Amino acid sequence: MFANGNTVVQLMERLAPKYYAVENDKIGLQLGTLNKPISTIIVALDVTEQVVDEAIRAEADLIIAHHAIIYRPLAKLDTSTPAGKLYEKLIKHDIAVYISHTNLDVADGGINDWLADQAGILAEGRQNLDEVHTDQLYKLAVYVPETHHETVLNAILHAGAGHIGDYSHCSFNTKGVGTFMPGEGTSPHIGAQGKLERVDEVRIETIVPQTIQRKVVAAMLKAHPYEEVAYDLYRIELKGRSFGLGRAGKLAQPATLGELAAKLKQAFDVPMLRVVGDLETPIRKAAVLGGSGGRYVRHAKFAGADVLITGDIDYHTAHDAVADGMTIIDAGHNIEKVMKAKLAEWLSRELAEAKYATKVIPSVIHTEPFTFI
Repeated sequence: MFANGNTVVQLMERLAPKYYAVENDKIGLQLGTLNKPISTIIVALDVTEQVVDEAIRAEADLIIAHHAIIYRPLAKLDTSTPAGKLYEKLIKHDIAVYISHTNLDVADGGINDWLADQAGILAEGRQNLDEVHTDQLYKLAVYVPETHHETVLNAILHAGAGHIGDYSHCSFNTKGVGTFMPGEGTSPHIGAQGKLERVDEVRIETIVPQTIQRKVVAAMLKAHPYEEVAYDLYRIELKGRSFGLGRAGKLAQPATLGELAAKLKQAFDVPMLRVVGDLETPIRKAAVLGGSGGRYVRHAKFAGADVLITGDIDYHTAHDAVADGMTIIDAGHNIEKVMKAKLAEWLSRELAEAKYATKVIPSVIHTEPFTFI
């Protein structure tokens, strides 16, 4: 059985929720419909005519891409223009286009983590360069009969609740007596209709991040024996986990700026890159940000990085970095192509675990617009 397009997107947004995206980013469904079976998905960095032709040859129903094909509201759809021709071809072949941009940059295990892995930045101790989203925390309190205390508690914690900093499985459990009277038409687990019951119960309290709130509540309700579950869920002022753009951390193998640049040229599979700074500068901590990172040079310096690895650095930003004692490796915007294979692998695994036959194929089309001579 093939997955419905909406199911595919639900899986995508488990990895990269839309609320991770920076304000006004062009993400989500941009063309076509998701309300159809999806037999084949193409994962691409950019949606060019060559990528669309590739999707047609593969008989794909959906393209998941990083960069948007529609940046601003369309006043008209003129199919004599390059963009219009592209949209027309997609529509004629019933190929939908879904965009996951800065939300995929921000996501744990998303583009910036994949780039950090390629750059040799240790996973332990990584930090974000710029905060985009902070998880809102909620307090969950639920009343459970003593006989089912451990079952419900384990279900809640297994669903991801109970994390405070580096500590997991955090909860508080208080014994008490619960009262209730089943009404007409009820089918109580304990007691009988019209009779006041007193039950030895435990009040379980724990912390639930907004991102997994529904998952935790669903797990709790499934494990709970009562027909009507008494629970409270309320917002608290504690700051939850932060999610953001870019990553900074220690290199697994410290190197000079020149040595690191040579390594990245191979790791990112690029024909050339640009370096700002003395090639003999020792690099112990690095920052990486996919895309255009000129705005984040000071963020990298503030994070304690010796170098910022990014793309599209302009002349004046490079001069400012030199004056500020910061080094930069501009490996180009196209290094984000790492998302094609990595996202295809992740989504294939998720679909297979859900027993869907939908295929996910990374695009083999090279969309670097520059030729290096």
